[in-house]
Amino acid sequence: MVKLIKLIVSIIITLVAGAIGSIFTASAIPTWYLTLKKPFFNPPNYLFAPVWTILYILMGIAFFLIWTSKDQKKKSFKRKCFIYFFAQLVFNVLWSIGFFGLHSPLLGFIIILILWYLIFKTIVYFAKVEKTAAYLLYPYIAWVSFAAILNFAVLILNF
Repeated sequence: MVKLIKLIVSIIITLVAGAIGSIFTASAIPTWYLTLKKPFFNPPNYLFAPVWTILYILMGIAFFLIWTSKDQKKKSFKRKCFIYFFAQLVFNVLWSIGFFGLHSPLLGFIIILILWYLIFKTIVYFAKVEKTAAYLLYPYIAWVSFAAILNFAVLILNF
């Protein structure tokens, strides 16, 4: 029962981060974002919400695996896992604020580069504790890599 509660809490934490980010995103999409020039590879808007929801759930499950890991030899790595995980979650929200909330593709690009690095470090430390947790973050870093390219293209096209 305790594990189930930890799993639910882990997923809720990530979904709350997504919900906070969506506050800044949802209002900007039909207004400011609609007016931007976008590259040919820009996905349709309806695709973003389901993709992010899946990614947040995977992040939550990955966090749960680290949180509930019992390997005492790897305990020192768990602290770094938590630090990087929550840092990347904060920058995930900050990207929505910078790009959509402040209408700044430049600030968004700077933030997403930091976010990418933090996700990478999270994966590195998660792998030291629980490889499956690291693997669950691969789609996330892949999507953020694509989002960084998309962000950069929007920046260039609207400079």
